[in-house]
Amino acid sequence: MSSINKGKAYLVGAGPGDPGLLTLRAKELIEKADVIIYDYLANESFLNYAGNDAELIYVGKSAGSHTMKQGDINRLICEKALKGLNVVRLKGGDPFIFGRGGEEAQELVNAGIPFEVVPGVTSAIAVPAYAGIPLTHRDYTATVAFITGNEDPAKEQSNIDWAKISTGAGTLVFLMGVGNIEAIAGELVRHGRTPNTPVAVIHRGTLPAQKTVKGTLNNIADIAKKEGIRPPGIIVVGDIVKLRDELNWFEVRPLFGKRIIVTRAREQASRFMAGLTELGAECIEFPTIEITPPVSRDGMDRAIRSLVDYHWLIFTSVNGVDYFFRRIFDLGMDLRILCKIKVAAIGPKTAEAVQKMGINPDMVPEEYKAEGVIEAFMGKDLKGVNILIPRAAEAREVLPDELRKMGARVDVVEAYRTVMPDTGAEKLGGMLEKGEIDMATFTSSSTVTNFISMFKGQEDKLKQWMQDVAVACIGPITAKTTEENGFNVSITPKDYTIEALTGSIVEYFSGI
Repeated sequence: MSSINKGKAYLVGAGPGDPGLLTLRAKELIEKADVIIYDYLANESFLNYAGNDAELIYVGKSAGSHTMKQGDINRLICEKALKGLNVVRLKGGDPFIFGRGGEEAQELVNAGIPFEVVPGVTSAIAVPAYAGIPLTHRDYTATVAFITGNEDPAKEQSNIDWAKISTGAGTLVFLMGVGNIEAIAGELVRHGRTPNTPVAVIHRGTLPAQKTVKGTLNNIADIAKKEGIRPPGIIVVGDIVKLRDELNWFEVRPLFGKRIIVTRAREQASRFMAGLTELGAECIEFPTIEITPPVSRDGMDRAIRSLVDYHWLIFTSVNGVDYFFRRIFDLGMDLRILCKIKVAAIGPKTAEAVQKMGINPDMVPEEYKAEGVIEAFMGKDLKGVNILIPRAAEAREVLPDELRKMGARVDVVEAYRTVMPDTGAEKLGGMLEKGEIDMATFTSSSTVTNFISMFKGQEDKLKQWMQDVAVACIGPITAKTTEENGFNVSITPKDYTIEALTGSIVEYFSGI
């Protein structure tokens, strides 16, 4: 086959797990790949970057479980590339640090397939850093060695020269060695390392589930066993481990280790999840709402073409702003059609969305809910005033009803729809049943009702599972719906914003 018909293979490191440590080049290649052949990844969310038509093939290997032998993996990469496809071989950490990427590259060379290596942030340096352990320090050591821990140090022909390794470098980092930790410690002591040498074992490093234990070569095996440390993990040996108590930054964040359900629509959840993750939480994304276009745009189109007849335009959500202005532009119009109309926004985030469109709202109520808008209009003469409210198909009627009572003519048009995603609840139900969830968050009444609906037939079990789960609601209306459905609400912030909700969650877990 001529080279012109060949695809290309990319040996890509995915890093140790923290999504922020994926390189820009890796993300770009995942997005463009025809085929992604991936190992066990510390964070499978990276696969969400793949195109809808990409073929995803799992070939993961872990202790005692091999989905596919290495030789078969090598042949698979070549086979796909020879069909003219762009193949991403996605590997945890770095492909050339105990990742067998060198062997795969040799196979590609032998097959005459062009390839590229994309280094990843290796767990060998990232995990100790997240545990507060610098691998070198001028006051401690200027040398570091990386060693595989995935071989029996007592076997007859080890690839490791223990006599040189044990005292040859100030810091020793063992990858994939948790299962052999007792034998590793024994070999190091037997070959000259002092028994009281500090050791740290870091489980699931760079992720919210990270756990670090410390000891010495004499006792680290017993400590790790007692603390339930299991693979995957990194072992760090050396005096440098003493700095952990001073430099630990990752595991002391206010929400570290807390598992929090985020039920917000996937399109809107990223900012909320990013804030919680930055504070140390492990976010369990479980969208109970999906934002979709309206079934018919006729109502909104008629309203847009008749904007000259309206005196007020009221937005009750960021989604309403997005869909309304998008439709204006789709119809070939621009902001000049709003030159004589006043604009109200229900809260600061909605107002911010309006401002991004080039319009400063004329009204933003002090209380960020429908009742706040109603109060803001109190005292105004609304007789003969025409008001347009572009919003979701299903929403509370209190705002249009009260405005009509004040004498206004109110038109409510469907700008978008909120529907329940077709998402299985089996995995989350299992976590709830095992008591592995600390908090559930709800940002609207519909997230509450949809959450319950997604456990259809298990409502009684769900209430039982949720008894020990804290519940955070963005505002009183959502909290009322939550309580009416039998859940106890732990948090309702004073301000009904994502930022205030995040702050209240921190205060709750900090005991403030």
